[in-house]
Amino acid sequence: MDLPHNFFLLATALLGFISVCKFFFHFFNWIWIMFLRPHKKLIDYGSWAIITGSTDGIGKAMAFEFALKGLNILLVGRSPLKLEATSKEIIDKTFGNVEVKSVVVDLQNNSGEEIMNKVEEAIDGLDVGILVNGAGVAYPYARFFHEVDLDLMDTIIKVNVEGTTWITKAVLPSMIKNKKGAIINIGSGSTVVIPSYPLVTLYAASKAYLAMFSACTNLEYKQLGIDIQCQVPLFVSTKMTRMRASLFVPTPDKYSKACTKWIGYEKLVVPYLFHNLQSFLIRKIPDVFLDSYMLRNLLYMRKRGLIKDSQIKGSKASSNSKTN
Repeated sequence: MDLPHNFFLLATALLGFISVCKFFFHFFNWIWIMFLRPHKKLIDYGSWAIITGSTDGIGKAMAFEFALKGLNILLVGRSPLKLEATSKEIIDKTFGNVEVKSVVVDLQNNSGEEIMNKVEEAIDGLDVGILVNGAGVAYPYARFFHEVDLDLMDTIIKVNVEGTTWITKAVLPSMIKNKKGAIINIGSGSTVVIPSYPLVTLYAASKAYLAMFSACTNLEYKQLGIDIQCQVPLFVSTKMTRMRASLFVPTPDKYSKACTKWIGYEKLVVPYLFHNLQSFLIRKIPDVFLDSYMLRNLLYMRKRGLIKDSQIKGSKASSNSKTN
């Protein structure tokens, strides 16, 4: 009787010891990654960084961050005026120590072949080491899938999915030739941290594509010296989110500083410290509770959006009647 009992106690103690060791291993590994791990020297990838969505939000902040680290910048955007203004800002901030070029590409209206040709022409002769796919389009407010109008649906698919795909295809050959490079695709916590994102379905699905696209291409090209990564923000204070900055909602500048530390490492990362902590805690909540909360919260956001939309339409109608 004693032998089975002792074996059971020993096995229980061993399993407990393994669990404790596992916890401390993951904890100290997290400390190492977040605070102690050395950053990659980004200039080693190449002297130029190309950034889409570079005139606003995270993309613009990353352009400044790379420029401050000595990289030349190729801005990609659809507005010539915004590209010119951003170029001037970067040059002024770096006192002209880096070179800045820009290329006008309309991810929404240009065909895939046109996007590719424009980018290939722009990078010809440049030592492009880093590509950041930061361009993205989201819903104005939450809505059911059948309520998404055709223009918005087309824009999200073309910008979030097709645009990233074609630009990556345009840049990869030069990186393969140089046997080095880094590609950063800006994903979303709506697909990696949270089990579902109802009423923002198409946007979430487009970001899920980026996560899988990054994981697969990373495996394909890692052996060639190219690091491909999906970086996952939660909420950041941008025009897209329209949220005030706080500890858990960083400014694009603060977020971009965290982004650069992770380049060249894991294929899927949550770089900002407090987003990382949030994601850890969220993953501990059962999916059924998260699904219920997200649906209720986004139904409320839809209601607010519809009210605001009707007020804007009413105001425009009133203005037109006065004019007439």
